[in-house]
Amino acid sequence: MDAPPRILATPAADAMIAHLEGIHGRLMFHQSGGCCDGSAPMCYPAGEFRVGGQDVLLGHVAGGVPVWIGAAQFEYWQHTQVTIDVVPGRGAGFSLEGPEGVRFIVRSRVFTEAEAQALDAAGAPVRGG
Repeated sequence: MDAPPRILATPAADAMIAHLEGIHGRLMFHQSGGCCDGSAPMCYPAGEFRVGGQDVLLGHVAGGVPVWIGAAQFEYWQHTQVTIDVVPGRGAGFSLEGPEGVRFIVRSRVFTEAEAQALDAAGAPVRGG
């Protein structure tokens, strides 16, 4: 079995990402832990948020937009597949979708045993640096 993707996006999220790319150019996401909007995926212009050794690349969505997660948060979520979605409402203050009247959220599901084994066989995800 091939390793499943750790990150996905819904068609609605893909459409919003494409819209935001039309305004801001290349994008990136960062998912961190913490209070307030820390559990929401934050969308930035590519390179606007500096990733480091404490960040893990979950993968790419919407044709190549990287999605990073803080290493501490990854420890909690490493057993789940994360899906970025978009819903009506006020987004986080620093995330690009805020002025559009929507916010990105994450949905997740636990990997099956077979998927977890395939991920283990694929090796550790890439870290920033």
